[in-house]
Amino acid sequence: MVLRKVGLKLARCLGIDIEAHERRVPHDLVKRATDAIYPYEALLDEVPTVKEWALECLPSKYDIIPYLTSFFPFTKWIGRYNLRWFTGDVIAGVTLGLVVVPQVLSYSLLANLSPEYGLYTSFVGAALYWIFGTSKDISIGATAVVSLLVGKTGDNVLQQHPEFDRGEVVRTHAFLSGCFLLVFGLLRLDWIIEFIPHIAISSFVTGAAITISLSQLPTLLGITGVNSRGPAYLVFIDVCKGLGRMNLDAAIGIPALLLLMFIKYSCEYMKQRQPHRSKLWTTISSLRFTFTILLFTLISFLANKDAPPGQPHFRILGKLPVGFTHMGVPSLEPKLIAAILPQLPATVIILIVEHIAIGKSFGRINEYTIIPSQELMSIAATNMLGPFVGAYASTGSFGGAAILSNTGSRTPLNGVFDSFILLLALYALTLVLYYIPMASLGALVIHAVINLIIPPDQLYKYWLMSPPDVAIYFIGLLVAVFTSLEYGIYATVALSALVLLLRIALSQGRFMGRTRIHRYPYARQDGISSSSSSIMASEYPVMSLAKSREAFLPLDCKDASNPEIEIESPYPGVFIYRFTDGFNYLNQEQHIDTLLGRVMRDTRRTTVAHYNNPGDRPWHEHPPPKSVSNCPNEPDPESLKPTLKAIVLDCSAINNVDIGPVEGLMGLRKQLDRWADPDPVEWHFACLDNRWARRALDAAGFGYPSVAEFERRERWDPMFSLAAKSTAVEPTNGVRIRPPHVSRQGIIDNDVEKGVMGISTAPAPRSPTLVPTHGINYPNFHADLSVAVENAVRHATVGYGKALAAREDADRADQDGLDQAPTSD
Repeated sequence: MVLRKVGLKLARCLGIDIEAHERRVPHDLVKRATDAIYPYEALLDEVPTVKEWALECLPSKYDIIPYLTSFFPFTKWIGRYNLRWFTGDVIAGVTLGLVVVPQVLSYSLLANLSPEYGLYTSFVGAALYWIFGTSKDISIGATAVVSLLVGKTGDNVLQQHPEFDRGEVVRTHAFLSGCFLLVFGLLRLDWIIEFIPHIAISSFVTGAAITISLSQLPTLLGITGVNSRGPAYLVFIDVCKGLGRMNLDAAIGIPALLLLMFIKYSCEYMKQRQPHRSKLWTTISSLRFTFTILLFTLISFLANKDAPPGQPHFRILGKLPVGFTHMGVPSLEPKLIAAILPQLPATVIILIVEHIAIGKSFGRINEYTIIPSQELMSIAATNMLGPFVGAYASTGSFGGAAILSNTGSRTPLNGVFDSFILLLALYALTLVLYYIPMASLGALVIHAVINLIIPPDQLYKYWLMSPPDVAIYFIGLLVAVFTSLEYGIYATVALSALVLLLRIALSQGRFMGRTRIHRYPYARQDGISSSSSSIMASEYPVMSLAKSREAFLPLDCKDASNPEIEIESPYPGVFIYRFTDGFNYLNQEQHIDTLLGRVMRDTRRTTVAHYNNPGDRPWHEHPPPKSVSNCPNEPDPESLKPTLKAIVLDCSAINNVDIGPVEGLMGLRKQLDRWADPDPVEWHFACLDNRWARRALDAAGFGYPSVAEFERRERWDPMFSLAAKSTAVEPTNGVRIRPPHVSRQGIIDNDVEKGVMGISTAPAPRSPTLVPTHGINYPNFHADLSVAVENAVRHATVGYGKALAAREDADRADQDGLDQAPTSD
């Protein structure tokens, strides 16, 4: 109470009228609503408070332990690990390791690093993912797209600060990316990735595939003197100019690329011919990378074993260091961090989207669900810890996930066996890797990424779904090819956001009418379904009337409904308006103008204003239209229009509202009150379920009849929606207030509240079977559109007592005044 008194005094000092809202609410509203719903139990809704919102946002003590244990999902299944799971994980992990080794060696070249960096990166991801991950199919490691971004980041930073080492740059780059991902994971901000549209990622991946393929052409063909780090179109031009400089590398690279494609399409053909051996052909197709690299490594060994040291016949991988030779601590020097930060947004976006997209895709395929926020924790841990052993930025690999899924992976522990193969390559297979031809690695990269390009058939499907998205796709692709991948993804995200905002801002509401719809085929009384062949034509009318119900469709029929349907207005002067894309500050002006224009066009002013002098009429107010009829007995068309009775707003597409639309409705209400004066204009809201939206409209005086409306109305006869009471709720008598009960003046006792509102505190007999769906103290907030319209029509058809008689007298006087009014202003 002390705090309340202090608050009231402070409000008076600041000129805040706390009780202004209370004066707008009829003092006997709750009493009259309670009497109207008798003998059923009354429910009073209270507006939500900021304190309530804050308490909902803060975690309770019971949430802390589940929150901490959720970071280690392996604890939920590791205790049930068995031999069958172990067998499946060993096969999947070893198979993946054999495929990954040659791939990651080539991907590290995209990052402009020596090949061993790719092994470090994939080793860390494989070794750590099982601790934090929630997918049995995801494989974290070096990927083509991320490697290209890492290479571009290193080039940009070293161009500004050549004093840094490239390995130092990529370690810090990965560590900072991991820090951002850690924040996202700890705060469970995985929903932010929904702001990045699918078409932006599709455009980026296609642009990256084209850029990567073109950057590997010089390696594939043995062309020197080409800047493969420039824009994709310049790389293509330089490659075309340098075709005359091809050397023996092309004799390795082109056959390697053709062999990879031959094996892939042969296996796909055999899968169609032998579906019962689909798993076998899938495994063979997955091992094509390893087979091709081993074959051309053998050819390279036979061709170069007798060559002078350092003078091979074509470029080969060369000597790899044994073990982890690039271990170190990420540098946190401010100058280096400042140079890397501008490159981080594009990297973090791709790390998140690529990983989550892969996890969700294979989760749907194999019928399980991933936890996106926990997946962010897994790549955060990989990118934060990986730099200490020399790894660069990494994320989930689509190719690796496909291999694990097709080879029978059972749990995330398969990564441990994958990491064993990578360790073997680092410590025991360096001599074998020495002779790998660089051209064959280029062929492997091109073959791996060329499948990421969206085929024309998929683009055509996108065109059928959304032509604007296809336009955004090509714009992003052109920007990526002619500038850089980062600018490409920024352009597509910005354009998609712009299209979304324009759709919201230019959204068109609909004026609705009602019609009767009938079910077909009909059901007989005995519950047996009937078809057209078993129902006599004479039965149709009877059954259709019995099975019909009310529905609401746009009056203009500018939607998917049949334009031949008869749709009628619910009642003269009653308007139903449906918001189609929410109601917010972007589109509120559009909706308000549409509502005001339609109402003034289809209704007449209740009381026509007369001015003794034309100069007395306000400049913005149009004079009444002149009669164009020559027949004195023919009524004026304007007089045939109804007066405004009620506005019914279908809020099913609204969840939250801000200040803009609420103030817009307040301004519209003032204009329509002047238009309909002295009659009241009722405002009914259907399907408005968000408590904070109700609070906003309640503060503006909506949700209940006004004091003036009660004074003018001879009879107030509201309708409420009732539903069966849950058996889990204790039966009560009298008035029930939704807990926690907080009044507009603060927390008070329920009995005191009842006394203030004029409700008898004595227990009254109530029906235990049905209860209101919503609080009766907001009778103009309705559960559905049918009830809202029925309320509006019900009140529009009853008289207003003395106000009605006075209005009729005024109408007659107005008509006499019109006959004697000046002919022009």
